[in-house]
This record gives sequence, structure tokens and C-alpha cells, in this order.
Amino acid sequence: MPEGFLSSEEYDEQAHQLYNDGDYDAALEKLKEGLSVYPNAVELCVGLGYARLAREEYAWARHAFERAVVLDAAHEDALVGLGETLLRFGERAEALRLFNEVAAMGFDDDIELMLTIGRALYRAAMYADCRDIFAKAAASRPDSAEAAASLGYALHRLGDDVGSGRQVRRALRLNPDLHEARVYLGHLLYDRGDWEGSLRELERVPPQEHWDPLAVWRLMELKRTLWHMESGDARLAPWEQRLKKIEQLEDPIDRLLADVENRMGGGHPDNNFDPSQLELFERKEDGTEASQVIRLTDGHRLRGNWREIVRQIRDQAGFRHESVPDYMRRLAERWLEQAGEKIPSSDPESFLRAAVEAGLIRLEVEE
Repeated sequence: MPEGFLSSEEYDEQAHQLYNDGDYDAALEKLKEGLSVYPNAVELCVGLGYARLAREEYAWARHAFERAVVLDAAHEDALVGLGETLLRFGERAEALRLFNEVAAMGFDDDIELMLTIGRALYRAAMYADCRDIFAKAAASRPDSAEAAASLGYALHRLGDDVGSGRQVRRALRLNPDLHEARVYLGHLLYDRGDWEGSLRELERVPPQEHWDPLAVWRLMELKRTLWHMESGDARLAPWEQRLKKIEQLEDPIDRLLADVENRMGGGHPDNNFDPSQLELFERKEDGTEASQVIRLTDGHRLRGNWREIVRQIRDQAGFRHESVPDYMRRLAERWLEQAGEKIPSSDPESFLRAAVEAGLIRLEVEE
């Protein structure tokens, strides 16, 4: 080996550090450099797959993980990474097969690996499957706050609010500084109507540790209501500043994609306007749609016209690889199968209006 080259392990370590720092571009370049020297290094291929996955380059991620599996068919991280990538393409059965293969290899007691699998299933909205994974992880590692909290999140998605609250509280007893779980508990209490309890939990998270805009917004509203604060009260200033900061953290890539999609999407296909329907958006005098701000009750804040809102819902669900029409059609089919509601998927406006009126999507319009 020529003098001055790093070992494959050193390339992997440096790329891993860059990845953990969130510098996915630099991590990718370091991994590509390493693979140019060590083309058969499995760990570098796996790292490349995860860097591609973080950059939402799913086809390239799949190629990297498949290459790693060819080099080592029993490499657990490669199999899990490939399974997670396949979920992005809707290949659920094959992904589950890979995950089961990893568990059968004796890795079902590897808490980090099982949490990775469970979170991948959660992002794919496979809540029953991820609940089973998280339940096994929580049972095998009763001291893991992450496992308990993750099980709570899955139970909530499955409609078991009592079980969800129990697991999230258990997680917080194990780790009082698990801020994500405390914010989640605050939302559970808010939705249950326990305003004092919700405010107590949300306020225990320092402002700089809040990353959920809805949580901060709800906290301020609860303070105004329960403590009779007026807008501009100095005690609200830290929270107002935090809300402004996290809502300004908009990805420039998302803005570019939205602009490209709007240019390609053309005009609105239906100019009919029924004022009797739920008015999430108003029309300008020239008939075009005015962009407004809405909040989904799962915590996401969305801005745009009908098509842009559907695009953002699609992206947050992890299906950016699908076109907007394909995503609406697939989601409408799932709602028909699961809820018996027939939702039109011909255009974004009809799709969203029907989903809201059927109670399948709940929206809070921000004044």
C-alpha cells in the first residue's frame, strides 16, 4: 500500500464522525475516496449506503447496500440498511424478510440494531410491525429509555393512548432528560384535555432543546390561557424567539423541489369553488390560490397551495420518490381499505377537502 494512505478503518472512522456531525456531503466524499482505495471494504459500502440514505438518494443507497451484501451476505448493518431502503420503494415484504433474517441470525438482542429496524418501520407507517420490534427491545432491555419511548410512540399510532402514555412515562423515569419523549407526553396530555399537565411537561424542556414548532406554539397558547398572559409579555420572549428560529430552518433543497414541481405542475385543474366546504385556503380575486399557513395536529407546520401541502405531507411520510398523483392515489386506496372512506385523488384540492371532511386528516388553521 503506498505510504500516506489511510487504512479502510480510518476512512470509516473519519466518515462516521462527519456523518454524526451532520456533514453528509463530506462523509460521502470521504467514503468514495476510501472505496477508490479499498473497493471491497464492506464497512465503507455500508457507510456509503447510509450517507446516500441521509441525502435521500434512495436509488444510490440501494446500490451501495446491495454491493455490501454481495461482499458479505451476513453483514447485519448491510441487511438492515438495504431493508430500510427497500421500504422507501414500497417493497415491504422483502424488507421484512431481511429484518427477520437479521433477527434470526441472533441480533434480536442488539438494542441499537432493533431500534434502527423499528424506526424504519415506523417511518414507513408499519405501526403494528414496529410495535412488535419495540416491544421485544423494551422487554430485553428494560433499562432502555429509548426502547420504552419508541414503544409508546408506536402504541399511540395504533390508537392505544393509555399504553402509550404508560410507556412514555416509563421512558422519562429511566431518563428524565429524554426531551423528545417529554414533548410527546405533552402532546398526549394536550390532546386529552389536560392543559395543566401538558404545560408542565412542555415547560420542563429548555427552549433551546425544543425542535417541534407545534410544541412551542401550544406551550405559549397554554401560558396565555392558564396564566392570563398578554401577547408581548416578557416571559414569553424566549419561547417566541425559539419558535421563530425553528420555523426559519427551511431546507433550501425543499424550496428548489417545490419550485420545480410547481413549474411542472401547471395550473389548477378545477376552477370551481364551493364556499360550503371547509375553507383551509382562500382564493385571491384573480382566482388563484393564496398561500397560507396551516398546522397538522401531528406537529408539522405547512405553507403553500393545495398541491404544495400534499407534496409536503408526502415528503414527511417518507415517499418523496413518488409523484404527487401516485401518492394521492395510493393513500386514497389505503383509506378506502382501512377506513371505508372513498377519497377522490384526481387533484390535490378535492383530495384534501374530502380527507378533512372525512376526519382522515385533521388541520388547525393558524390565524
